[in-house]
Amino acid sequence: MRSLLLAMTFASLTFAAEKAQLITFGKSELGKLPDGWTAAKTGEGEGSVWKVTADNSAPGKTGHVLTQTAAGPNRLFNVCVSNTSSFLDGDLTVHVKAVAGEIDQGGGLVWRYIDANNYYVCRFNPLEKNFRLYAVKEGKRKELASKDKIELNKPTEFRVSVHHNGNKILCELDKNHKLEATDDAFPKAGKVGFWTKADAVTSFDSLDIIPKK
Repeated sequence: MRSLLLAMTFASLTFAAEKAQLITFGKSELGKLPDGWTAAKTGEGEGSVWKVTADNSAPGKTGHVLTQTAAGPNRLFNVCVSNTSSFLDGDLTVHVKAVAGEIDQGGGLVWRYIDANNYYVCRFNPLEKNFRLYAVKEGKRKELASKDKIELNKPTEFRVSVHHNGNKILCELDKNHKLEATDDAFPKAGKVGFWTKADAVTSFDSLDIIPKK
């Protein structure tokens, strides 16, 4: 009987994780990593320090965002994922603000995340003015699609969206700039989260996760 109840509980948690989620951040989490989130690093070195910070201009209207605050080395990828997320196919969107960074700037989304060395990532770099899609497998980054010389009206404030169906990936930057790729690196569901590189201090707000029905 106990085994049956445990199985039913696990099934209900799995189902809940596959429902649509709109994730924002609040004052009660100020100055710390929110409950239900895990910070990780791809590569070696000090970095990947995530905490909720105040930002009255954030589109989520809570006045708070989740920010990567550390200045890591050039080859370090800063990752933070939602432990309650489970995403295979569907749509993802997040609002991003590039706050600072001399080596690197900006950031974007990770999804179908297995661990710190295996996931998809799509990001925009205002410093380099490029929008790119990668598969990070066994800690090595493979470029799947790229657009360069992108000029945005607000280069430090932008929205990254991902539409994934099977092995087809479509990424959008502010609904205007698009990347498309076909890839089979990660065919199973994984977690969703945020990504920056090196010393990119970047804020994230209003993560919208809409699994395919």
